Amino acid sequence: MTIPIPPGVFDITPSSNESWATSHLWNYLESVLRDVAKDYGYQEIRTPIFERTELFQRGVGSTTDIVSKEMYTFTDKGDRSLTLRPEGTAPVIRSYIDHGMAQTAPIQKLFYIGPMFRYERAQAGRYRQHHQFGVEAIGIANPEQDAEIIDMVFTLYERLGLTNLKVGLNSIGNKACREAFKEKLCAYLELYKNDLSKDSQQRLISNPLRILDSKDPKDKEIVANAPSILDFLDEECREHFETVCKLLNNLKIPYEINPLLVRGLDYYNKTVFEITAGELGAQNSIAGGGRYDGLLKTLGGQDLPTVGFATGLERVIQTMLKQEVPIPPAPSPQLFIIPLGNDAREKCFSLVHDVRQHGIAAQMELSGKKLGKAMQLANQLGARYTVVIGENELSQNEVELKDMSDGTSTKVPLHSLGKILNLEKKSFEIIKLWQEMDIPYHDQKEKDFFMQKLSESLQKTSRLSTGLQTAVKEIKEILEM
Repeated sequence: MTIPIPPGVFDITPSSNESWATSHLWNYLESVLRDVAKDYGYQEIRTPIFERTELFQRGVGSTTDIVSKEMYTFTDKGDRSLTLRPEGTAPVIRSYIDHGMAQTAPIQKLFYIGPMFRYERAQAGRYRQHHQFGVEAIGIANPEQDAEIIDMVFTLYERLGLTNLKVGLNSIGNKACREAFKEKLCAYLELYKNDLSKDSQQRLISNPLRILDSKDPKDKEIVANAPSILDFLDEECREHFETVCKLLNNLKIPYEINPLLVRGLDYYNKTVFEITAGELGAQNSIAGGGRYDGLLKTLGGQDLPTVGFATGLERVIQTMLKQEVPIPPAPSPQLFIIPLGNDAREKCFSLVHDVRQHGIAAQMELSGKKLGKAMQLANQLGARYTVVIGENELSQNEVELKDMSDGTSTKVPLHSLGKILNLEKKSFEIIKLWQEMDIPYHDQKEKDFFMQKLSESLQKTSRLSTGLQTAVKEIKEILEM
């Protein structure tokens, strides 16, 4: 009897039945995420997948749906209440405090990639274990930091080839702004209390701002005419929000101001934003974030400003597939080696090791298949080249390197196989660089800068060469003494 996977979770495998759950696609996405994080100056942080339950009760908010309905909480053998992390921000802030980062470098730009856990009804685009990429910028209160965060996530999607995305933007001000707004909002909603959904009737008591984000059709109809939070911003909050909008305009990042956007976590203030993709249907949000300046203090740290975002990897991948963006193929071996006979098997085992030491992805046929079956396997793996090595190849120390794309073959020395393939791999980089250099410079300063750097490189190479020649001469003199 087999043991099925629990509901609401999934495996990521090399050849999944679900195209979005193939490991090479996830590896590609994560490589782009890391490249973007590096370009924007963010460093990786990894926190445990479970934390003390209090962290999320205090950080996320006890009245939020996450804490009140969705957390995986358990008591361990030490009678401690622990929770599988439902989101990434609170753990990062906890780690920042625990490790005294404020004393060493208060301004930190951190990113994380990992699984999150929420108990909710499993459906397309919503899973009980899902994965997020998120960033936290700690220590900068200026609106430029808010705009950089939005620019970063927008750049990420552009590099992945995503289009037709909607950026919703709002400001929920500071605590004083929200208190004044809540008073007017509650007074308005009381007029329609009996028409609100059951969840919203409860939220009217515990967390009225969350009613603005309700997906219930009747609730949406009611809040359409509700007071706007933007009318309650004080001067500082208004200037902050206007500057964020101006900066996004300068970067030509399209957005729509949505006064009903409040996000689902209690720690937000000032800027909040969300990015949606129409192709995903009901669960169409692929990223969200904003500013949460009071969170550090709430969790026992210094009162430092913080802003960040998180994006769901499952939804990003599903959007990529629905929009049919170009995706690199699964990795395949550059070389597949087929031995014929026991002597060849022993030699090929050492050869495949040597080829890999040259940075070449290589595989060897280990199961003893006949030549025809072995060539079929090479095709299935997508190998670029194959070599068949038997007694003749061993005696002549030469092999036929077959290009599987066009069937042509080239004779190469057996001992040079790794070096030759490495040179070929690097030649693509050289050709690309040469093509870039071949583009004429239209600006004199660009031209002067390039020539200066080229001259410096040649001078360094010349000095290195002279130094090596002198060293060889001195060694030769010592040996001849």
